[in-house]
Formats: sequence, C-alpha cells, structure tokens
Amino acid sequence: MLAKTFGSAVHGVNAFTVTIETVVNQGNKFYMVGLPDNAIKESEQRVDAALKNFGYFMPRQKVVVNLAPADIKKEGSAYDLPIALGILAASEQMSGDRLDQYMIMGELSLDGDIKPIKGVLPIAIEARKQGFKGFILPKENEQEAAIVNNLDVIGVSNIMEAIDFFENRLHIEPLTIDTRSQFFQQVAIYEADFADVQGQENIKRALEIAAAGGHNVIMIGPPGAGKTMLAKRLSSILPPLSLQEALETTKIHSVAGKLGSKTCLITRRPFRAPHHTISDVALVGGGSYPQPGEISLAHNGVLFLDELPEFKRAVLEVMRQPLEERTVTISRAKIAIDYPANFMLIASMNPCPCGYYNHPEKECVCGPGIVQRYLNKISGPLLDRIDLHVEVTPVKFDEMVSNTRTETSEHIRTRVIEARMIQTVRFEKYEEVHCNAMMPSQMVKDICNVGSAGNALLKTAMERLGLSARAYDRILKVSRTIADLAGSETILTEHLAEAIQYRSLDRENWAG
Repeated sequence: MLAKTFGSAVHGVNAFTVTIETVVNQGNKFYMVGLPDNAIKESEQRVDAALKNFGYFMPRQKVVVNLAPADIKKEGSAYDLPIALGILAASEQMSGDRLDQYMIMGELSLDGDIKPIKGVLPIAIEARKQGFKGFILPKENEQEAAIVNNLDVIGVSNIMEAIDFFENRLHIEPLTIDTRSQFFQQVAIYEADFADVQGQENIKRALEIAAAGGHNVIMIGPPGAGKTMLAKRLSSILPPLSLQEALETTKIHSVAGKLGSKTCLITRRPFRAPHHTISDVALVGGGSYPQPGEISLAHNGVLFLDELPEFKRAVLEVMRQPLEERTVTISRAKIAIDYPANFMLIASMNPCPCGYYNHPEKECVCGPGIVQRYLNKISGPLLDRIDLHVEVTPVKFDEMVSNTRTETSEHIRTRVIEARMIQTVRFEKYEEVHCNAMMPSQMVKDICNVGSAGNALLKTAMERLGLSARAYDRILKVSRTIADLAGSETILTEHLAEAIQYRSLDRENWAG
C-alpha cells in the first residue's frame, strides 16, 4: 500500500514542500531514497525504537521511503515524524485518510518524544501557501508557527499524540495568537536606555545622527571610555520594526534555530556582537549546508564589532560586498543561496595597542610607527563604507557621579523617526534606497546641494585637515541627515561643519 505524507525543506529563508512517499510490499529491506543526508538515513533506527515504545512495529517487509522531488538534497532529522506516520499508514496500522491535509515535521527521540526543529516559520508560511489545512509540529515550536494565520497549528509532544489525532481519538485545539496585538505591545520595549549614560553628549549626538540616516559608525577611544555601553544602546533609538520587518527578521532567526520555545515573533531590532575570533564563514554565513551568519542575524538591526583591528583581515574584507549590496550570496557547486543582510555596522577600537594615544591625561607608550600599523589593520575600502568616525574621551568624574538623568532613548527615538519619515518621502520613487546612507554617488550630487558657501567650507576643510577624497560623499550624506534632524530642507554650513568633524580617521595627520 502507498501512503503519502508532506514535509518541507528550507532553502535560504524560504521553504518548499517535500512529499514523503512510503510503500510496503514483499521483501525484507528498508530503502531511503531521494537524496537524504546521513541524519535522514538514520531515521530508520529512531522510528523503529519510537514505534515499539507505543506498541506499534516497523514492518518486516520491503519498505521504500522516497523524498520527492528526488533530485534535491534533503537534510536534518525533522523528517522523522512524517516518515513514521507514513510507514504506519502504508502498513495499515493507522488510518491515512487525513494525512494529505497536514504539513508534518518533527524529530523523534528513541522513546517517541518529539524534539524541536529549525526553520518552523518559513515552513508554516509554505504550508499556508500550498493550501494545507494545518501543520503538525513539535509542541515547543508551536508558538513560532502560530503567527501564521489561516493555518491550524497542532503541537504534539510525542508520536502517540499525533497517531491519536489522525485516528480521531484525540482532539487537539489549534493554537492561535493575535500577532498584531502581541507585536505592538512589545515593539518599543528595550532593556538598555541612553538615560543610563552619564556625559558623552557628543557621542550620543553622533549615534542619533547615525540612527537617523542609517549610517555606519566607528568609535575610537581608550579602554573604559564607554564605547561598548553606548553601542549596546543604539538599537533603542532606531525606529521600531514594522510588522513586515519583524517577520523577515524572525524567518532568519528561525532558519538558524535561534528562536526560543517562548518566542513567536522578534519585536525588537537585533543586536549582534560577535567575538573578534569569529571566522569569515560564521560572520557572513555558509557551511556545507549553508546557514545564515552574524550579518544576516543582524538584518534590520545592529552589528557591533568590538576591537575592530583585532578581527582577522580576511573576516573584515568579506563584509565589503554585503555592506554595499545589503544581501549576501552563499555559493556552492550545486546551490546558491541569498540571505538578507541590511544591517547598521557600529565598530569600536582603541587608537593604538596600549589604548592611550591622544588621551588627555595618560601617555601613550607605543613606539614610532606602531599607531599607524595598528590603524592599517583596517583596510581603506572597509573604512570607506563607514560614514562617521567618532573620538570617545573618558567621562569626567563630576559627570560620572552626577544624579542628573539625561535624555531617554524614547525622546531621541522620536527625533530619529521624524527624520526617517522625511527620508521615506524623499526616496519613495526608489526601491533600493530607504535612508540617506543608501544613496549612490550620483544621487548624492543631485540631492545634497550645498551651494557656493558650502563648497568653500568643504574645500577649506579638505585642505586644512588633510581629508581624503573618499570623505567627500560621506560628509555630504551625513550633513543631509543632520539637516533632516533639524527639519531643514537645505544643507546649511553649520550642518556641513558638524559632519566634517565626524571624519577623524580620514585626517592625514591623525596618527602622527
């Protein structure tokens, strides 16, 4: 007898349906076909043990399980449950009448319990798209799948519950979640707040500009000056995620298996801070079965690279293309997968190996040329993609012990949202441009008109400060954002002057 169950395979951040065909006839061997990996091939042993635990049996006949389409590689242990139910239906140990109405996924343990799986959200979206009535999945994953409406999400703890459900011996109420209500309740809740930071008003201003225009930032300063503390609070002043952005972000974290059992929807912008020992594959994604890397997990959020010069040069260089394209392509011999990677980069670094170059009180002990060699660890093309260079100085004692509560993230976020709304109107005709930082060079010339006085100021600044040519476009983009924050339609000289001071590392004499 032939039985069909339906599962799904995840490709990038999307899924496609896999039909699991099972036939039992004369013979005495088990065959698994359709390009399964080792984890799927081993399902025979898990299924056998799980069925015996509940009084069922693996047929001692010829059992053929085909995963269609047969020419696409399948991976993972999440096909255990549909394979087990297909074998029971094909051997007439249970009714298979309703199996074709449901997408089924889950990993079996030897005692029949069902373990959580990865990629539940894109699978649930695919199930609804293909017109399935419901989705049978591990109990721990049901919250994640339930954000997809018009789909019966049935969570089961063990294989017996799934069997009883299909035999109509057990009624399981589908889980429903009011996605919009839950999303809007949590969308602007952040644990860290700028009000906790004493002093550093100039750095807060720079981060506000960065958030308003989507600009990348690098902070240079001595140890203990507050670089990490400030970076961790950048997410709290970014505009809240839209529901569409939240779904995009959740899909990526679902594919990577980073969602907990109690999380159904990511409502806050991600903040990822990988250690400097990270490999290039872990940062951009990849592996024998490509998985999203840190830059994709930071999609619609912030990627924080602490102690930037300590990262391997090869690791930093692979970020150049994603920073421009906002996507990353993982290419293998037979497959190419695109992962979104629209993130804000915020980096921090000491000015030299000892950390005290340009310190107002402590003396730098680095020898001649050491500072320049340290800065040269960061390549020009990467630095070219960072709009704001901010020098961080230590907080004075009087500011540190002050009880004065500074401006909250909520107040700063209000100004950022207003500036982003101006940019939304400005770029509504351009699909690929959403904020000032995304403007290509030609658009910068058209939109960032500074007049004769502004050009004179720019010329003087570039000559006196020794600014490089690559700083020109960056200054114009940042000045446009400063003008948006001020509600000004034109870029004034004071906006340009403020933008110029955020190019520390472009000054030819910075490292002396």
